[in-house]
Parts: sequence; C-alpha cells; structure tokens
Amino acid sequence: MDAIDLRLLDLLQRDASLTNQTLAERAGVSPATALRRVKALQERGVIEAQVALLNPAAFVPLLTALVEITLDRQGAEHLEAFERRTIAFDAVQQCYRTSPGPDFLLVIQVRDMDAYAALAQELFTQDANVRNVKAFFAVKRAKFRPSLPLPPAA
Repeated sequence: MDAIDLRLLDLLQRDASLTNQTLAERAGVSPATALRRVKALQERGVIEAQVALLNPAAFVPLLTALVEITLDRQGAEHLEAFERRTIAFDAVQQCYRTSPGPDFLLVIQVRDMDAYAALAQELFTQDANVRNVKAFFAVKRAKFRPSLPLPPAA
C-alpha cells in the first residue's frame, strides 16, 4: 500500500458514504484512480465492508455488556465450538479470544437486563464448558471509533 491507498483508507474510515468524486478530490487523485484503487482494496480484502454506524442513543434503552468468559477445557475444539456458538448471536457484536486471563471477551448489546439474562442463560449457563462469567455493564460510552490506526506513508 502506498500513500494514496492510505489516504483513501483514512477518508473511507471516517466516512464511507463519500461519493467517488468527493473521495478523489479529498485524496488528491482523479475519480478514475480513486475508483480503481478502492476496488482493488476491496478485492484484496483490505476493505471488508462498508456499513452504516447507528447511534445507540436513538434506540434507548440499550444495554452494553462487556463479558469475560473462562472455559473449563481450552482445547482447540472447545474454543472453536464456543466461538462458533457465540458469534451466531446478533447481540454479540464483538468476540475476542484472549490470553492471559479469561478465554474470551465479548461485547454484547441488548435491549435491557431481561434480554441479557435470556442471552446469558442460553449462551453461558447451558454450556457445561463455561466455568466463569464476569459481566460489566457500561454506564457511559466515552469513545467509539471503529477505525484502524494506519501506518505512516512511506
């Protein structure tokens, strides 16, 4: 990736709704160059998807839970089985395998505590391999920026 690709990526991370014309102008390239490069970045898998980020305040009430999960057995097949089950739930927005400490860290968004309890029952309580669940409930979102830090242009 060169400096032009990095500029395009930075602009798209900030606002993926930019028209190709605007994107090209802000990146300092022609529209044809911007389009060709963005398509190449998509084909290479550098750009996974372009999505709309919704404001959680528009869907009040909304409960965010940060959940640590420790499994009894940590063999590859057990970790993969739990991960597969977990990511099938729409409420699970992020799932990380972690080390050291708990085996997984989940970011979960649900309507309310009743919805969290139902999810916890289905996902954690009924799984005999789940040894420990530690949930933290967000009281305020101070920052949310789902963009990657890009390397400096060479």
